[in-house]
Amino acid sequence: MNQPATTTPFVDRRSPRKQGESPVFERRQFTNSHEDLSPGAQQLALAIDEYKLRNRRRFITYEEMYEIITGLGYTKR
Repeated sequence: MNQPATTTPFVDRRSPRKQGESPVFERRQFTNSHEDLSPGAQQLALAIDEYKLRNRRRFITYEEMYEIITGLGYTKR
């Protein structure tokens, strides 16, 4: 016979914290980790992040990256 699966209580992590509780670290897909980059690299990183959000992509192909780079005005000499 099949045993019923044990259920765990639902934890709503969106609810506000109660007073005295320590903050919970949230994992985000995109972070502000571009601060240590050069200005040009920051521009590229932000353009890639914007492209990912606009096109709902978690990962991009080399073709898409090339499209972003040329969209920023870079060309091969």
